Amino acid sequence: MTVDAESGSGSESGAESGLESESGPAAHGHPRSAGAHPREDRTMSPTAPTSPTPATAPAGPGAASGPARPASRPSALNAARTTATATRVLRQLRHDPRTIALMIVIPCVMLLLLRYVFDGNPHTFDSIGASLLGIFPLITMFLVTSIATLRERTSGTLERLLAMPLGKGDLIAGYALAFGALAVVQSALATGLAVWFLGLDVTGSPWLLLLVALLDALLGTALGLFVSAFAASEFQAVQFMPAVIFPQLLLCGLFTARSDMHPVLEAISDVLPMSYAVDGMNEVLRHTDMTATFVRDALIVAGTAVLVLGLGAATLRRRTP
Repeated sequence: MTVDAESGSGSESGAESGLESESGPAAHGHPRSAGAHPREDRTMSPTAPTSPTPATAPAGPGAASGPARPASRPSALNAARTTATATRVLRQLRHDPRTIALMIVIPCVMLLLLRYVFDGNPHTFDSIGASLLGIFPLITMFLVTSIATLRERTSGTLERLLAMPLGKGDLIAGYALAFGALAVVQSALATGLAVWFLGLDVTGSPWLLLLVALLDALLGTALGLFVSAFAASEFQAVQFMPAVIFPQLLLCGLFTARSDMHPVLEAISDVLPMSYAVDGMNEVLRHTDMTATFVRDALIVAGTAVLVLGLGAATLRRRTP
């Protein structure tokens, strides 16, 4: 029994000496407790060897130091990004014949119906036909643009586009360019139908009528892009038409001269862009040459369209809450 105990203690001392030789000279300053397991002792000891840290490869001359920074949002308009956006919108509209028919065919059909409503009194068609030549494109472009922009936001397309290096100004300008191209076709067809087929009698140049009709269509596009930011559904986008379009329609001077209105209503009509669109059309009806009043009216309509496009870019949202 004595021999076994001594041999046992000798084996323990041999194990301890073996552990001391493994841990190195620094282990002599930290005594172990008797009976500690060798593996546990190596783990708990502050001088236990640790796994070496892999060496980090030196950064190359072109590597960026510090955390990666997100790409900055472009601040200025870019012609390439704007053109690419317009091309994408036109490519989508090409696969939507009903929208194309609404934008191009409906104004012509409305003018045709209006002409034969006043079939017994052609003078009435001459007096209001030119004004409606600018109002119909404005209404149709307002509806189509507001619904199309809202649909892209609710479907998530707008959020994916704005996640790329594409500014809000590029997006709005691309939409305006695409729908403006359709507005040119729409205005040209409606003006040609009214003047050369329906016999609309104008004193001035038909090209001036086309210019005002085109500006009205661009104004409708800008208004549609602007109000789409405040609509949560397509139904709400349509509801904006009575609030935005109908007051202008009643106060623009189409049904009665603005000077015959109540002074308060006349003052309100002075700040509505559709009033100047109708005044510009009336200038073409009454004068053979371009007048200063016509230039003023055209500049007001164009300036309002640009201002509303800027507001549309400022209020554009990625998603619908």
